[in-house]
Amino acid sequence: MAVNGVGIRDVAKLAGVSITTVSHVLNDTPQTRVSAETRARVREAAARLGYGPNRAARALRTNRSGLIGLLSEEIATTPHAGRIILGAQNAARAHDFTLVIVNADRESGGSHGDDVQTLIDRQVEAVLYATMYHRQVSAPENLRGVPAVLIDATDRDGALPAVVPDEVGGAVAAVTHLVEAGHRRIGFLNNDDDVPATHERLIGYKNVLHRHGIPIDERLILQAPSETLPGYTLARELLARDDRPTALFCYNDRMAMGAYRAAAELGLDIPRDLSIVGFDNQELIAANLFPGLTTVALPHYEMGEWAVEMLVHLLSGDAEQLPADVPTRLHCPLVTRGSVAAPREHRKA
Repeated sequence: MAVNGVGIRDVAKLAGVSITTVSHVLNDTPQTRVSAETRARVREAAARLGYGPNRAARALRTNRSGLIGLLSEEIATTPHAGRIILGAQNAARAHDFTLVIVNADRESGGSHGDDVQTLIDRQVEAVLYATMYHRQVSAPENLRGVPAVLIDATDRDGALPAVVPDEVGGAVAAVTHLVEAGHRRIGFLNNDDDVPATHERLIGYKNVLHRHGIPIDERLILQAPSETLPGYTLARELLARDDRPTALFCYNDRMAMGAYRAAAELGLDIPRDLSIVGFDNQELIAANLFPGLTTVALPHYEMGEWAVEMLVHLLSGDAEQLPADVPTRLHCPLVTRGSVAAPREHRKA
C-alpha cells in the first residue's frame, strides 16, 4: 500500500534491501533475523520518504490493535485536566500506541460499564479510567477483564493499579511555606465533600502545625463547597475577627479567589496584611490574580504519563515493574508567586 504516493518498493530501493525485509522491520514481525544496522537503515529510509506501515493490516497479522482507550469522566471539559490527556497521549505515542478517548457523563448515575464496553468493542488493548477529581470508585466489572489503570481515583477493592496526587504532601508544602515565612496563625478554608483530598489536605495542614509546635485552633478550620463564593464567605468570617489569622491555606484556587475578594473588602493588602496559598495551580485563576497566587500544582500530566507506562508494563507481562502498593502517589510541587510574605510582626523595620 502506498502512503502519500510512496510505496514499500520505494523504501526497499532506498534502503537497498528486499520488500520482505522492509515489511518485517516496519511491522515489527517477531522472530525475524534482521541486523540492527539493517533495521536502522530501513527505518531511516521510511522516515525520509514519509512512509509508514498499514496499521490495520498489521493489526490483522499480529492480533494487536495498537490502541489504548481513555475513559474520561468529564475531564475533557475541565480547565486543567487536559494535561492528563496530553501526558497519556505523549507516553502512548512514545510506545507506538494511539489513544482513543471516550468522555463519560458523571451525572448519568451509571457505572460507565457501557462506556468501557464501547472501548473494548473497538479492540483497545488496555483502558485508562480517569475521574474529574480525586476520589474512590467502584470500577466497572468489565474493566477487570482488560489491562486497566485508574487515574486520579482508587478502586474500592484495591484490585486495579491507580495513580493519584500526594494530597498530604501538597498540603505540607503549602503550610510549611507559610510557617517558614513566619506565620503561626494560619486559617484553613477546606472543602466539605467526603473525598480523599478533603481529609488528606487537612492531615497535611495539621501535621505541619504539630511539627512546628503550633497549637491547632479548630476555630480557624472552616468547611464549605469548594467554590469562589463559599471561599469568600468563609474568609470574611475569619478575617473579620479581632484575632484574625495572618495567613490562609485554601483547599483550591477558586476558594482562594474568594478570599482575595474578602481581603479587598476589608481593606487588607495581600501579602502585606494577609498571605494566601491555594491548591490546584489552575492557571486561569492563580496566574491572573493580583498579586499572583502561590499554590500547589496537581500532577495531571505526570499522572497520565505514569498510567500509560504502567499499562505498557501490564501488556508486556512485566510483573516486576508493578507498584508495591496501591495507589501510587505523585508529588505535588509548590508554585510560588506573590501572595506570601512575612507577617507584620516578623518584618524587619
